[in-house]
Amino acid sequence: MFGFGLGPTELIIVAGIVLLLFGTRLPRVMRSLGEGIVEFKRGINSSEEERISQPAGKSPDTTNTQD
Repeated sequence: MFGFGLGPTELIIVAGIVLLLFGTRLPRVMRSLGEGIVEFKRGINSSEEERISQPAGKSPDTTNTQD
């Protein structure tokens, strides 16, 4: 029902094992994961804003070189 052939009972057992293994570290791991997701979204948004603010036909990677 939930994927991977796991039912509700198996998911509860897996959740219990995860809590036993990562019990005291779980809040810190989740906080770190959340901060990573926020930073990823911030990076996506800033690159999108840079792309929008560039004049048409100009790429931010283009450098001015003279031979």
